[in-house]
Amino acid sequence: MSLDVTRGGLLVTLAIFGVIVYEMRTVLDFVGIELPLIPYMAAVFALAGLTLWIVSLTGGWRTEPSGDDPA
Repeated sequence: MSLDVTRGGLLVTLAIFGVIVYEMRTVLDFVGIELPLIPYMAAVFALAGLTLWIVSLTGGWRTEPSGDDPA
């Protein structure tokens, strides 16, 4: 099984996910539930590491775009 992922797409996805989780943390802080920042940061780095590990296990990065060769 090969996972067709580009590095840029993965980094953008991780950035968007990290911002969404951070905003949820901010909303919880606003309503009175305070969460420390260090476990949040550790979880984001762990998620990034896990994602990179899964990509490397399933075939690695797509290095060449798939398309027609020029005539």
